[in-house]
Amino acid sequence: MSQIKQDIDAIPGERWFPKETAFEDDMNEYWGDFGVCSEVDTLRAVLMRRPGKEVEDFDAAAVRFSDEPIDVELMRKQHDDVVKVYTDFGVKVHYVENQREDRPNAIFCRDLMFMTPEGAILTRPGMAARRGEERYIAEALGKLGVPILRTIAGDGMFEGANGMWVDRHTCVLSTGSRCNQSGFEQVKYELERMGVTVYHMQQPYSNIHIDGLMNPLSHEHVLVHASQVPYDILDMLKKKGYRILEAPSQTEVRETFACNFVALEPGHILMPEGSPRTQELLEKSGIKVQTVNISEIIKGKGALHCITAYLKRG
Repeated sequence: MSQIKQDIDAIPGERWFPKETAFEDDMNEYWGDFGVCSEVDTLRAVLMRRPGKEVEDFDAAAVRFSDEPIDVELMRKQHDDVVKVYTDFGVKVHYVENQREDRPNAIFCRDLMFMTPEGAILTRPGMAARRGEERYIAEALGKLGVPILRTIAGDGMFEGANGMWVDRHTCVLSTGSRCNQSGFEQVKYELERMGVTVYHMQQPYSNIHIDGLMNPLSHEHVLVHASQVPYDILDMLKKKGYRILEAPSQTEVRETFACNFVALEPGHILMPEGSPRTQELLEKSGIKVQTVNISEIIKGKGALHCITAYLKRG
């Protein structure tokens, strides 16, 4: 009898050996074509909420909307216009079909999930007027077969726009009024488990999310509201080879959401109408810029990046 056969005979049990692959490697086979570790790789699939009954009758002051009246049908049309740009580009658009009727902010899906290479982290919004929206994001993700890796729990708060991918192994997470230390640590744990280095960014008192201050345009360019982004974050980006483009107008950053764009692919973005100085800067820097009118959506104090939850890039 050979030594190998003796060794096998000496092992009790049925000898069913595990499939020793990583979760990320199994994604397509068992779950679907999902995963994000970039803000600029070619956009393939997104999750969105077309404005429903929740925007028809609400107290604007109670939900952080502008006090200007909302033209509901125009808001829906503008949302459809954004979706058409995506679908024309080849993006698969999935919808959150159900939602509470007292949550007009639910249009801003980015805040309700954060996508990773292994699946989604379900967030826990900071504002009481948004709590509960995430339940219906979970429902939509479940129907699509997107893995939910974690739901922010305990006393944690975290919103998706408090995260920004730099590359597969680098991510910025910000704390402030929409992400506390507990939420930060919960997300950081999941990312570090995936081999990601997490950089902490403190939000200024005037702002709540990263995408109001900073957003990558390509693998070489990032647009920033320079006076509001910490030095160490920009220093890290420069050391990774990014060219820092400083937004030329505070008014365009704050009022027409110049930083709140969506990259369709590296060097090609969809941007809200109304920021001509920023658009000129980007185009002179070699960025292809498409614009779309989202005047009614902006009344909710969010823009394109806010309404678009990424499911697949690359």
